[in-house]
Amino acid sequence: MSPLFMGLFVLLGTLLVMATGMPIAFSLGIVSVAALVAFEGPRSLEFMAETFLGGLDDFTLVSIPMFVLMGAAVASSRAGRDLYEALDRWLYRVPGGLVISNLGACALFAALTGSSPATCAAIGKMGIPEMRKRGYPDGIATGSIAAGGTLGILIPPSLTFILYGIATESSIGRLFLAGVVPGIMLTALFMAWTWFAVRRSGHQAYDPAFRWTWAEKFAALPKVLPFLAIIGAVMWALYGGVATPSEAAGVGALFCLLLAIVIYRMWRIQDLVAIFRDTTKESVMILMIIGTSILFAYMLTNLYLTQSLAEWIAALDVNRWVLLAAINAMLLVAGCFLPPAAIILMTTPILLPIITAADFDIIWFGVILTINMEVGLITPPVGLNLYVINGIAPDVPLSRILWGSLPYVMCMLLAILILCVFPGIATWLPDLLMGPA
Repeated sequence: MSPLFMGLFVLLGTLLVMATGMPIAFSLGIVSVAALVAFEGPRSLEFMAETFLGGLDDFTLVSIPMFVLMGAAVASSRAGRDLYEALDRWLYRVPGGLVISNLGACALFAALTGSSPATCAAIGKMGIPEMRKRGYPDGIATGSIAAGGTLGILIPPSLTFILYGIATESSIGRLFLAGVVPGIMLTALFMAWTWFAVRRSGHQAYDPAFRWTWAEKFAALPKVLPFLAIIGAVMWALYGGVATPSEAAGVGALFCLLLAIVIYRMWRIQDLVAIFRDTTKESVMILMIIGTSILFAYMLTNLYLTQSLAEWIAALDVNRWVLLAAINAMLLVAGCFLPPAAIILMTTPILLPIITAADFDIIWFGVILTINMEVGLITPPVGLNLYVINGIAPDVPLSRILWGSLPYVMCMLLAILILCVFPGIATWLPDLLMGPA
């Protein structure tokens, strides 16, 4: 049987199983087992348990529950509110300053938690009612938070980069560094659009007679700075050669938990149980997806599907930028239906040989892929962030939230284009601190 027929069988089977609403991990596992048994017979079952468990036998994976714990400790506290208030006091007189401060709070909170839905929920619960109260249009108030929440998977430490690093067997530390400048650039693009849109509309959302004193501005910082110091310490430990990603994640999780207990008095048993419960649920989900994705990749390789696709694309002899545009289009469509973790772990075994053959840097491509995943978080039909925002502001129609987030989607596409023209934006910092790859 030809690889083309087997590939179509696998593709249709995967889409059909996922359309049932079955969890991603179980969908990948069922398709992998069914394809191997159908095309190689029942004897292929002998290797499945070993393949699944072998995919989880990686010390780097220890960093995942640690970073999840780090995010859960921060997300369970009132750190989001404090970030929002601190930035609002410093930026309130800038045109669109409240929206810009919300975007800044999203970027910082996302860096601490690595979770887009948690960022939308934490910042949106305070920011959206306040923006609407001050007269900002509903589209800007909701769309900016939906877009700001996506920054969590680009600004390190990022679980998306950890998964991509595991899937491509590339340096997670280098990936983290590669996301720093693009993350800042994308945040700046979001803020620049907000400033332009608010200034063009002539909207003034603050009382000219009102001003925060310097004492009040600095009074908002003590609760925020310790958490920002943790980000700095984790990054220093990673790139200063002090610790591995797993060790740095463990230390970061410990200190985030301690700060949540000390600063926000979260020492009650029920508070700690909630933090560890959320950590366990998300970690198990991610690790199950990793294990079954390894099985899925084993099936693709064993049936010679990955190699055949790579050979077919190489035979097309098209310009490598046309090839990249086609890959980006595929990822954008996939991002509308699947979560980032599933897309990375499903597509990387197929895309890696193609990207390598086209002479693209895999670290740089990891940043491009991640921004594509961000777009998927605010585009229907799945668009998780849109539904989180709709839950916070149920009286705002989902269509208005979508239209409000659309300019920020354009900012993301512009960021991809800029990175294609100037790839050094992503590769400069890792090459500077860690040497050329």
